[in-house]
Amino acid sequence: MVDTVARLAQWKIDNLGPCSYKKSDPFKLGIWNWCFAIVRNRFLSIHLFPEPSRVSKEHPPVAKFVLRISVAGSSRKFLVSPVYERVLKTQDDFVWPVDTAFTGRFIIDVEFLELKICHMNGGEASSIWSTDGNSICNEAQRSTLCCLSRMLDEAIHADLTIITSDGTLRAHKAIMSASSPVFQSMFHHDLKEKESSTIHIEDMSLESCTALLRYLYGSIKQEDFRKHCLALLGAANKYDIGGLKDLCEESLLEDINSDNVLEMLNEAWLYHLHKLKKGCLTFLFEFGKIYDIRDDEINNLFKHADRELVMEMFQEVLTISNPV
Repeated sequence: MVDTVARLAQWKIDNLGPCSYKKSDPFKLGIWNWCFAIVRNRFLSIHLFPEPSRVSKEHPPVAKFVLRISVAGSSRKFLVSPVYERVLKTQDDFVWPVDTAFTGRFIIDVEFLELKICHMNGGEASSIWSTDGNSICNEAQRSTLCCLSRMLDEAIHADLTIITSDGTLRAHKAIMSASSPVFQSMFHHDLKEKESSTIHIEDMSLESCTALLRYLYGSIKQEDFRKHCLALLGAANKYDIGGLKDLCEESLLEDINSDNVLEMLNEAWLYHLHKLKKGCLTFLFEFGKIYDIRDDEINNLFKHADRELVMEMFQEVLTISNPV
């Protein structure tokens, strides 16, 4: 029987006797079942290999390991192999010849320093333990986001009041400051927001401002993001939340249709969203959707839109009408 702990496996042999070949029971490490084997002629040779299976055939291990043989009951008599690293598929892929003979009870250890999965479709082998590390990081992130969500929902140690157009919210100066240089400046300098621990965001509704806070605290839902995307875009621009502004532009770009394209175009011009502006102009002129827009909507846009935007729309018409 082979004992295992962490990345170490240990096979205790009571006595080889007259045997010229001895194989261990399989032991699990990583995604493979492994075996030791001892071949004895004049001296010993140690074999280490994954047990034949579909897993070991399709995903053979790339193993980096070191072996040790020691006499049972002695802490001084042992042999240590060099560090090996190789792909192991069959019993003959690794052989460690031991230039001595062991009698009585002895122990074979293997310590895996690294184990990687070799992929059938090629590419770089991937560590089975780095994947575990990613899982730990992901779990830590989930736990942190859960805590931040509770801080917002339950106003745990909240030190900031936000006044919206139709209600108030509680939040935390540290979170707001870390998310926006504008908020950081409010609380850093001797402004009224620092003294009163209150900020006014009265150009947002309670619902839209809640969506903003949920974004900053990492707990916003997709449906809430899409519902309040234009309000979030305005807040991202006003408070210099760069990542949010980029996300809003990508989301709006996906949602362009005949009913909202003129509004989207105006927002793109207002907030200098070049990808969204290009998408709207392409939608209207290259794809011919301008003919689906009602005349009164177009006239209203021309009446209220920035003059440079109107000129750019006419330029787009000319480009489409007179291709190079």
